[in-house]
Amino acid sequence: MSRTPSGRHRPVSSLLVTTRNARFQQWQSYLTNRAKRTKAGRFLIQGVRPLNLAMEHDWPIESLLHRIDGPPLSDWARDLLASRSVEQVGVSAELMAELGEKTTTAPELIAVAKTRAPRLKDLRLQSAPLIVVFDRPTSPGNLGTLVRSANAFGADAVVVVGHGADPFDPQSVRASTGSLFAMPVVTVSSVDDILAFRDARRTSGTDLHIVGTDETGSVTIDSHDFGGGTVLVIGNETRGMSAAWREACDTVVNIPIGGAASSLGAPSAGAVALYEIARQRR
Repeated sequence: MSRTPSGRHRPVSSLLVTTRNARFQQWQSYLTNRAKRTKAGRFLIQGVRPLNLAMEHDWPIESLLHRIDGPPLSDWARDLLASRSVEQVGVSAELMAELGEKTTTAPELIAVAKTRAPRLKDLRLQSAPLIVVFDRPTSPGNLGTLVRSANAFGADAVVVVGHGADPFDPQSVRASTGSLFAMPVVTVSSVDDILAFRDARRTSGTDLHIVGTDETGSVTIDSHDFGGGTVLVIGNETRGMSAAWREACDTVVNIPIGGAASSLGAPSAGAVALYEIARQRR
């Protein structure tokens, strides 16, 4: 590390990026281009808490990008850099601001991380599992918010069904506040994958009850017993649950509301349902 006039050390990186070269453009593409994220198997982690949780849960990191101009890096940033034996790249503040999607202050650190693709059959489940399904989510922010709630209320996993939002979109990563790195987030093609998983679990002795959420549900959520294994289904933000999911559900519950609102948004409904499940299981 080099010493600044104030006596604090700056990291010394063998690679510096101060222009919009090919490597910078590749990193930048991970912000907005899902196809490139998927093909490369890479995404960006922005923010102190997401970075801390990624490190805490040993998420695979390819590179750590750090700001090379402006104020000296904080103790947090320098300690994190010193703790990881991965490629470290010094990046100009202007370019770090672009990668961090900041309009004022450039972030100290951004990680280039590898994506993971956990499979349903590899999930490690508690004795009464709780799996949260998001049916064709449109908004990456909503997906990340639901992941955060699922993690907060003790779910085993979140499953994205159909061609929906990408869990590794930066909006999803930020909205999860790092919970993406603390629990499995699985992507499957259709309801049939969940039904096959449920049947396989039943064969091995773990029953799973599929519970949908909808304003027209026949049972209020606090009247349903969530003590057993549960697959909680949250419908698409605009269209709700698909017909296939309605047919697959063992029960559809409603969340009683008042006021002028006609319904709750998907992540809000998910949070309320998850709280009720956690309350019953305490």
